[in-house]
Amino acid sequence: MKQTQKKQHLMSLLIFLMPFAATVVCVGIGRYHITPLESLEILLSPLTGAQVDAQGWSVVYNVRLPRILLALFVGMGLSVSGASFQALFSNPLATPDTLGVATGASFGAVLALLFTTNVLTVQISALIMGLAALAGTCLISRLNGKSSILMVVLGGMVVSSLFQALVSLVKYVADPEEQLPAITYWLMGSMSRATYPGLAVGVPLIFIGTVLLFLLRWRLNILSLSEDETRALGIDVKKLRMLVIAAATLVTASCVSLCGQVGWVGLLIPHAARMLYGSDNRKVIPVSIGLGSAFMVIIDTAARAATAAEIPVSILTAIIGAPFFILLLRKTGGAKL
Repeated sequence: MKQTQKKQHLMSLLIFLMPFAATVVCVGIGRYHITPLESLEILLSPLTGAQVDAQGWSVVYNVRLPRILLALFVGMGLSVSGASFQALFSNPLATPDTLGVATGASFGAVLALLFTTNVLTVQISALIMGLAALAGTCLISRLNGKSSILMVVLGGMVVSSLFQALVSLVKYVADPEEQLPAITYWLMGSMSRATYPGLAVGVPLIFIGTVLLFLLRWRLNILSLSEDETRALGIDVKKLRMLVIAAATLVTASCVSLCGQVGWVGLLIPHAARMLYGSDNRKVIPVSIGLGSAFMVIIDTAARAATAAEIPVSILTAIIGAPFFILLLRKTGGAKL
């Protein structure tokens, strides 16, 4: 028993350190190669005051660090949102876009791209439409002043389909020479648009939503109980559900507004966490934070460094996520997802 606990503590420590290790290693990968030791020295130079190579400092802080920070927060946010929705809806196939938020944010972004290429304008438009999608889902799901989980999920499907149709309409009317390629590339997801001003808009929202879900992680286990049992524990299930939905929606809309749609992360990482630690959300949520952020940094580094032309992130997440999920299905028979 003690050996098992020691192994779990060691694994938890490794997962906690993974995002930091991935940042130090990946920030040096690219056409201008920097060793991990040099990367660490450059990253710590503002604190230590050490003299470092000027070109290396510029590459790290002006080019690579913004997108690595974005990858860290997007991976963390999407993983935690996916894990929270899976616990909330008792559905192992729930994703951050279950309520149509990601599709709504995508519509806001592509609509803005019709009129401007300003990154901040696109991000703000995506964030607003993502929150509007949640409002639409909540409005549809309310029946006689009440809202059930089934109605929320169905409302999310309707809203997602509606916004997907609107995205297709925008692509249809877009200029095929200039606007359509930009819209298509944005929808495939990329960290290449990361800037410090852009991070200042979206990252605080991702951080706030993630911290809130982290603090609520033990209460997510209660959602698997019946309403009578939760009432006996003194928990207001409706308020808890709305709080989880609001936090996960804020995170998802912010992630999509910053980098476009990135699939599979919110589905893949929570299942990987459960394979390691079981279904206890007190462990699944923090493990998803560590695994998701490290996974996204590695994927983004592969996307920008594997070939001369950058590969959209969602392509790589699907290439890795689909075989993993097939393996998971084969292993569990679909009964223990």
